[in-house]
Amino acid sequence: MNRLSIAALAFSLVVSGTAKADSVIVLNSDEASYSILSRSTRTEVARLPVGREPHHLIVSPDGKEVIIGSTATNELLSLDINTGERKRVVKDILDPYHLGFSPDGKWLVTAAYRLDHVDIYHSDGFRLAGRIFIDGLPSHIAFDAESKTVFVTLQQSGRLAAFDLATQALKWNMPIGNAPAGVVMLPDDKRLLVALTGEDRIAVVDPKDGSVKSSLQTGKGAHNFFPKGDGRHYFLSNRVEGTVSLIDTKDDPKVVGSVRIPGGPDCMDITPDGKELWVTQRFLRRVAIVDIDTLKVVAGIPVGKSPHGVFMMKSTATVTSGLPVRAASTAGSPR
Repeated sequence: MNRLSIAALAFSLVVSGTAKADSVIVLNSDEASYSILSRSTRTEVARLPVGREPHHLIVSPDGKEVIIGSTATNELLSLDINTGERKRVVKDILDPYHLGFSPDGKWLVTAAYRLDHVDIYHSDGFRLAGRIFIDGLPSHIAFDAESKTVFVTLQQSGRLAAFDLATQALKWNMPIGNAPAGVVMLPDDKRLLVALTGEDRIAVVDPKDGSVKSSLQTGKGAHNFFPKGDGRHYFLSNRVEGTVSLIDTKDDPKVVGSVRIPGGPDCMDITPDGKELWVTQRFLRRVAIVDIDTLKVVAGIPVGKSPHGVFMMKSTATVTSGLPVRAASTAGSPR
């Protein structure tokens, strides 16, 4: 069977849903494509086209769709979460670099990194409620538990901004450190963790006023978070150092584990059984698979150019977490 026939067969399996029982989506942001990987065989089974520069993907509030944002073509692609079938394309969503739904499912927020604005949409029908122009390369998004506030890192200006979702008004815009990227609200709703890529540490920020309460050195190029799933521990990719740290957030955050993952580790997801962490390696065109109990890399899968966002099909880990699942357009980009 030639390569074209294999690709056609893989596509038919994806569309029919028979290939989705253990599938993983990986965004190849420099190829305008996404890979479908098999968890059981640890292979790429298909590579399909998508709009140019796909950077992040999220789950719809009802948990039925996976939504991919393509920044250069200003669109969202929706896939059925169970089968991977393409459902629809939403046009005229300007530069959806990072995107997230509020915990109550009422709001969709996009950060336009290239165009320097934050858009707040009514999630029902993606109707634009407000566009907020703000300098500093808006990058990552997090929400408070009550769905009243969205927090956005501004990588170029070294600041973190908070916006009221209902009124789209700026609440505060505070300096927190060099090149802030990933941001996550902890379950207590009283602390934000912000990864400072330019300072090799994370900052603990008060969501009420943006003041920095403490910080923790992690690794060179501290960049992006993913929850372990126990409400206490978070993985953090240190993209320049080539490591992933495990952080215990009880009381003052501290590093309790680390695993070496070369090639610009960035986005992460955990298998439904909680046993493996899958990490995109931006500069190696690979995905690393980490055994969570031992914190050892046990396998790797070749994918497309500049892999970034990764998502386990049928996984519910990111439905309400508001966490970033990121991608970037160039290997040297700080995004």
